Amino acid sequence: MISYYYYSIESSSMASSSSSWWQSLFSPSKTLHCFKRLREYAFKTKGMVMKSSQDDKALASLKEMENIIGYKFKKKFLLQQAFTHSSYQGAESYERLEYVGDSILNFLISKQQFYKYPNLPPGSLTALRAANVDTEKLARVAVKYNFHKYLRHENPTLSKQIRVFMRALEKYPFHSYGLIDAPKTLADIVESTIGAIYVDSNSSIDATWEVAKILLEPMITPDMLQQNPVRRLNELCHKKKLKLRFRDKWSKQGVYEVLIDDQLKGRGEYKTKKEIAMNRAAEDACNNILNTMDDKNLITETGE
Repeated sequence: MISYYYYSIESSSMASSSSSWWQSLFSPSKTLHCFKRLREYAFKTKGMVMKSSQDDKALASLKEMENIIGYKFKKKFLLQQAFTHSSYQGAESYERLEYVGDSILNFLISKQQFYKYPNLPPGSLTALRAANVDTEKLARVAVKYNFHKYLRHENPTLSKQIRVFMRALEKYPFHSYGLIDAPKTLADIVESTIGAIYVDSNSSIDATWEVAKILLEPMITPDMLQQNPVRRLNELCHKKKLKLRFRDKWSKQGVYEVLIDDQLKGRGEYKTKKEIAMNRAAEDACNNILNTMDDKNLITETGE
């Protein structure tokens, strides 16, 4: 009878404890804790799946890039770094590779032009080299080979700039010489790619040039080289003894105007960069002056 009493008490105590534990499990605080743990686990699992997917995609992208540039990297991380913008979190950017690539590319072009054009003076060689490695030329290379599709960045403004540049290429299929705004980042990733190849190939100039010379085709030759619109306008006005004046309205309207003998002959607009607005105004003025001269010559010839 006594043992039964103890058993009853013990059972009652266990039942009470079990009931208390079961009820506490569904108490607001416990439920909230469990929910948080489940949510953390779900996020962790999702993150692992996403990371795995991103890693697979990144690996596939590296192989695609190797096929595009025609070079197989021994150190894959160099190629990935070459396409990583400073806005991309958690990875080293391309800036150091760009630094190397910029120097190597200038050297390679200098060497190629020195031997290809033995009679060209230093000043002309400098202008020719600049045209073949300037921001617009290299940005065009990046678009031609779809480098921008592999660029890792977290900058929405950059994406917009690239789209605007690509639309502008339809109007200027070869080189605008300062009339369109080329995103520097596009030129940077071409230089960083050259730098990555140079580092990966154990500083091989030959291996680097094999890739660079294909990417840069078609090269700008001395016959194709054109002057900046502002310089061309200055020389034209000097030759024809015309009075030239630029009217700066850029700070308020994003506009430059060109006055020839106090008459409006050119207008250029670009609100983002002052230099491009000025170049566009000069280009417009050059075209108007030359058209006027052609019309006068035609009238003279017809009259005669």
